[in-house]
Order: sequence, then C-alpha cells, then structure tokens
Amino acid sequence: MLTVDDVLKQVGEFGWFQKQTFLILCLLSAAFAPIYVGIVFLAFTPDHRCRSPGVAELSRRCGWSLAEELNYTVPGPGPESQCLRYEVDWNQSTLGCLDPLASLATNGSPLPLGPCEQGWVYDTPGSSIVTEFNLVCDDSWKVDLFQSCVNLGFFLGSLGVGYIADRFGRKVCLLATTLTCASLGVLTAVAPDYTSLLIFRLLQGLVSKGSWTAGYTLITEFVGLGYRRTVAILYQMAFTVGLVLLFGLAYILPHWRWLQLAVSLPIFLLLFRFWFVPESPRWLLSQKRNTEAIKIMDHIAQKNGKLPPADLKMLSLEEDVTEKLSPSFTDLFRTPNLRKYTFILMYLWFTSSVVYQGLIMHVGATGGNLYLDFLYSALVEFPAGFIILVTIDRFGRRYPLATSNLAAGLACFLMIFIPHDLPWLNIMVACVGRMGITIVFQMVCLVNAELFPTFIRGLGAGCRGNDAASSGDQGGHFARDHRGCREPAEESKTQRKQDLPSGSNIRTQHTGSRERCFAGDRTAEVKTEFSPFQKP
Repeated sequence: MLTVDDVLKQVGEFGWFQKQTFLILCLLSAAFAPIYVGIVFLAFTPDHRCRSPGVAELSRRCGWSLAEELNYTVPGPGPESQCLRYEVDWNQSTLGCLDPLASLATNGSPLPLGPCEQGWVYDTPGSSIVTEFNLVCDDSWKVDLFQSCVNLGFFLGSLGVGYIADRFGRKVCLLATTLTCASLGVLTAVAPDYTSLLIFRLLQGLVSKGSWTAGYTLITEFVGLGYRRTVAILYQMAFTVGLVLLFGLAYILPHWRWLQLAVSLPIFLLLFRFWFVPESPRWLLSQKRNTEAIKIMDHIAQKNGKLPPADLKMLSLEEDVTEKLSPSFTDLFRTPNLRKYTFILMYLWFTSSVVYQGLIMHVGATGGNLYLDFLYSALVEFPAGFIILVTIDRFGRRYPLATSNLAAGLACFLMIFIPHDLPWLNIMVACVGRMGITIVFQMVCLVNAELFPTFIRGLGAGCRGNDAASSGDQGGHFARDHRGCREPAEESKTQRKQDLPSGSNIRTQHTGSRERCFAGDRTAEVKTEFSPFQKP
C-alpha cells in the first residue's frame, strides 16, 4: 500500500510547499513565547516605598536629593522599607531639614511604624500589573496567582485541546485556538481590574498551548521522514526567537498594556495565512477520509513542481487500520509498551519543567539587569538545537538525553555553593544548566514524535503538557519564595551612601529590587512506527 511518506519521497519531502508552511507555523511558535514567559515583564516588581503625604513638599522645601529623601523618610533597611512607613505628620512645620525625625524620637525610642495606607511610590519609568494594581507587600501573592491562572489553563486545556485536534482535525484546532488566543490577549491588555485580568489569563491558558501543539503536529505530518527531526527542532527554536523578540519589545514598550497589545495583535494576521494551510493528510487517512487526503497530496505535488505518483489513489495510513479511529485517553495506557512510554515521558516532562522554570527565575533573581539577564538566558537556547541536530544521528536519543539531564542537574547543584557576591558566575552556571535542560525538552518532544500513532498524537502531547504546566507552577512558587529571601546586592547598599553629600547624618536604606521571571513548558507532537495496540 502507498503511504504518505512514499508519496513525499516522490513529490518532495521538504519542497516549496513544506518550506512555506513551515515558516508560517514558526511565526505561531514565536508568538507563543510572550504567553509563556510574559510575566517576566508584565508583572515586574520595581523598587517601591510607601506614599507618605507631605514628604514630597518637605523634600522640595529642603532641596533634598532622592537619596537624602529616602534616607530621612523611609524606614529600613529590610522589607520594612517597602511595606511600612513612619507614622509621622510630614506637613507639620516643626520638622527640620537635617535629620527631621531626630526631634520626634523621645528617649531614643524608635518611631512607630504603620502600613502603607496611601499606596506606594514605584521607582520605574514604565508600568506593570504590579504597579497598576499595587500587587506588593500583603498582596504580592496575587502575582503568583496571575501566573497560576495561565498554568491552570494549560493543565485543563491540554487534554481538551489535544482531543479536539485528534477528533476534529489539526487545522480546525489551529484556527479556533489561535483566534481565541489572540482575542483573549487583547482583552487582557484592556482589562479594567485584577479579577477580569485573571479570567482572561485563565482562558488564554486553556487554548494557547493547544495552538502551539497543533502547529507542531501539522508541520511534522507534512514533511518526509528524513526532515521530520530537523523541522521539529527548528520549530522549537522559533520559540527562542520569540523570546528574543519579546526582550526587544519589552525594552521599547515599558508599559505593560502596550506590550500586551504588541504581542497579541500580530496573531490576528497569522489567521489569514493559516486559512490556506490544508488539513493533515495523515489525520484524514486515520479518519478514513481518503479522498480529501489524496487531493491534498496532489496539491502538495503541484506546489513542489512535481508529478504525483500514478497510484496515488491507493494512498493509505502507515498504521494498519481498517476502520475510523477515535481518540481516547485510555489508548495511552492500552498496551504495556504505551504504558511504559507514557509514564517515562510524564516523568521527563515533570522534572524538565521544574528545572527549566527554576533556572529562568534564578537568572532573573541575581540582582542584575532584568533585560540583559533575560536576553542571555534566551540566547543559550540556540546552541541546544544545533547540538541535537549534530549529535542525534551519531549517538541516538538516549545518550544526549542523559548527558543533558546530567549537565543541568550538575549546574543546579553547583549554584548552591556559588557566593552571592559573584553574580556573573551564577549567571554563567545557570545558563549552562538552561542550555542542558533545553536540550532535554527538545529531545523529549522528538521522542514523543516517534512513539505515538497519528490518531492520539495530540492527546499524548496534552497528557505530558499537564505535567509540565502543573510542575512548572510549583517551581514558580519555589523560585519566587527564594527570591524574596535573598540579600540585597552589596553595591546597591553602598550606592545611596555615595549619592549623599559628605557630612550628612546617614542611615542607609535599601528598598531592594524584586524581579519576577517566569517561563514555562513546551509540549510536542508525535509520530509512530508501530500500532498502538501492538503487543510487546
């Protein structure tokens, strides 16, 4: 029987049609990056302090610099500098300009502190959901909830969207999820309050991963066997391109609403191109829609400038099936082989997701420049794809997978012993770990593509996507808690002393710089070389 791969060998395994479709779907992969790690910039937490009425007027009257104003009017050092204020009436005329609080302290007792009842002042030229909705101090947990919503959406949507892709087709799933994702992205940008922001974020999580995985499935099912691994790796590298583009957009657009619009509106343009992408002929054959599959293969031959084989009407699926196949979650565990593969890949997704997100957050928590740290951590993903392409034919799958896991684990272990006063070394080791775990992710995606049959391809990817989303969420909470306990960088502590005029009565303050970084998982699609019901 003539299979799709047999036809592609004659009409072109990676001809003009496949190249055009691949580039279009790579744009979708890049567009997924802002949803995946957008919290790094959307929920950035800058230095902040309590807003105290009268302080600004007193500072103008006394001619204080910002460093002097912070030294005289903000308690600290420590967390109290961000979440507490002196309970002092700064409008009273008896306050002097040189250490104004000295006259209020009686018998050397400390001045009473109170909560920030008038809001906060943020030291940033831009804005984020943190600064707009005051998600700091007692409400800082709401930032974690914001990201937890998209992860919950990943969790709930992975199996559902994967089922839709297997039941109703890759193209239908791609168009529906992409349109919904783009619309929810725009609604997020105009959300009037925090509650609606959470709702839109949750709904976007429900469909966004399905859009990415549908694109992955579609392109791997259009190309021949000899190009499948290359296309799968490059499709994931397009996600890294999206990370770099996100860095540039975030640098140009420091206000979160404009940034959210900038990453959401272009997705609508992709819909016009997706409309002309045909359905997967492999999926059509699995649904016994052979006539439509034959027409699409003939279309591919025309686009590639080749003649279709004379016996094209004999086209059939690689798997030997005699009836229409319907996907079911139980199919992932139906045979001993499938059960073994499913559980192993679940575990790999689970561990990889935790390490991947933890390393990204660690890079963002080193106290350096948020934009540069994000860029460095994104750039190290590019060599990962090339390493796989070079080594996979020579060493297979298991050795690169095991070596990369070992490198990532060793990097995480070494970071425990790196002193806090060596941030550059911390970043370097974290980037090595990031590259290692990226190789693991891409290898797992590739292995997925070689183990599962066409009719449960999306379902299999969704199953592992659930693990990655939920584990990544927990990793995010752990990394955030770790950041909250870190000590301020030594150069930040001394900077305010250098800015003050000599001879001033100085009580050094530090507001700290809390930067939130997040990234997530990427799931993949699958290809089989055996029947799902084959006995071991």
